[in-house]
Amino acid sequence: MKRRYALPVYVAGATAARTGDEMSGPALLAAALAATGSASTASSLLAGVMVAAAVGGPLFGMLLDRSAAPGRLLGGALALYAAGLGVLLALVHLDRVPLWTALLVAVAAGLPGPALSGGWTSQLPRVVPPDGLRRATAQDAMTFHVASLAGPALAGAVAALHGAPAGVLVSVALICAALPSALTLPVVGPSGAQPSGAGPPASPAPVVAELAAGFRAVARARPLARATAASVVSSVGRGMLIVCCPLLGEQAFGTAGHGALLLSVVAASALAANAALSRPRAPAPAPDAVLWLGSLAVAVALVLAATGRPALVLAAMVLAGAGEGPQLTALFAIRHREAPDRLRGQVFTTGASLKITGYALGAALAGPVATWSLPGALLTAAAFEALAVAVCAAFRPPPASRSRLRPP
Repeated sequence: MKRRYALPVYVAGATAARTGDEMSGPALLAAALAATGSASTASSLLAGVMVAAAVGGPLFGMLLDRSAAPGRLLGGALALYAAGLGVLLALVHLDRVPLWTALLVAVAAGLPGPALSGGWTSQLPRVVPPDGLRRATAQDAMTFHVASLAGPALAGAVAALHGAPAGVLVSVALICAALPSALTLPVVGPSGAQPSGAGPPASPAPVVAELAAGFRAVARARPLARATAASVVSSVGRGMLIVCCPLLGEQAFGTAGHGALLLSVVAASALAANAALSRPRAPAPAPDAVLWLGSLAVAVALVLAATGRPALVLAAMVLAGAGEGPQLTALFAIRHREAPDRLRGQVFTTGASLKITGYALGAALAGPVATWSLPGALLTAAAFEALAVAVCAAFRPPPASRSRLRPP
């Protein structure tokens, strides 16, 4: 019999871990810059964490799928991530430590990063009954928006009051605060377990074969491939928007600091949209439709932002959040619906890794394009969002299968 596990415990743990994660990036940048005086070193360390997170997702997902106690594995990943951040903070304050040493620690810390996003979300069907999954998915998506709203603001406030290193320590504390929620997740039978009397259990598949099976699961299920491809393309546009926001804040409102406020407006709007969807009697739109409608809303928002007019820029951020929030919920709903149970962890962590890669590509592309033209960068981001809509249209499920495309 499955032990009881309250959804609020899941939500509280996910919120703490994801807020600590969102806080760790700007806090680590500020601490490394203050300690070394080198923007290049600071950005290299953060890039090491992000690249490792993008690479580590599929492998961590495979381990999660094989584990009979996924909560313990998630707890170990959280502890490794928190310890890595702490060691990294110590290294940047030590003299004569080679940069490559700190980069190795950054990579080690970043490898379990997908545990905080896709890994945790993949366990949601084991926490709630099937009839509660739709509402729980919206609440789970809300934790990302709370984190993106609170994390950077908290990092700035702590750094201003107690210094840059304190921001990293608080982010570590928040990640550690999520450990009880992770460690007490329901225990499940090992992947591939056989009923009593069915003979000896099958040996685990080789690592390479298991990883290949996870990628095939994403590629062969047409709705899942469609959602994954569209979300990655859309993430390129979001990565560009994040880089453009400081410049947009300076152009429209006079100071680059307003760029952080614009991102806060996006997060608050996304949170409000998902809060409306999570109400018990709220309508349940088909997630496959919400997926492309979300990208369309963000594309229109980016075109409005490219005008540079303050009122339109503010309206654009509200519209972007209203599209981004339900789209994330829809993406999770499609993954929950389409992922094979034995490969669920891989599907979620691989998707998270691919999205991180999309964000990184968008951020890298936005810098030189925005230097040439800020409106050009915003319109380029809008083009990626429009491309995500086109991907949804190109891989539209055949009519015979649409009858089952309903939210969980």
